Amino acid sequence: MTSSFKIETSLHDKLSVIALEGHVDAHTAPRFEEVVVAELAAGRRQIIVDCTRMTYISSAGLGVFMSYVEEIREQGGDLKICGAIPKVQSTFEILGFPEVFDILPDLEAAVRRFRDVPVRED
Repeated sequence: MTSSFKIETSLHDKLSVIALEGHVDAHTAPRFEEVVVAELAAGRRQIIVDCTRMTYISSAGLGVFMSYVEEIREQGGDLKICGAIPKVQSTFEILGFPEVFDILPDLEAAVRRFRDVPVRED
């Protein structure tokens, strides 16, 4: 059984928003990666990944986040995560994502976080 997967991009207060829906796994993570690469190619370095409608993430999906965060920060931007459902939030926490990423409850909080802390420093 396969889960439907959708990905949408938009701009919100000059921030790039990538909204994921459904399962992000070995089959769908390449589409997620293509969108991140396209955002970077378009010169957008402030990216919010909206996980509100994402129901599952595998190691392949997690790898997309990890693959680009350093590159984005080196270019003066950041990648922030918002809206994770409890199951996905638990996965992020188990793997230490809060130590690397700003993970916010919703899109508005992520937008405010970009305003307050454009690039996370650890």
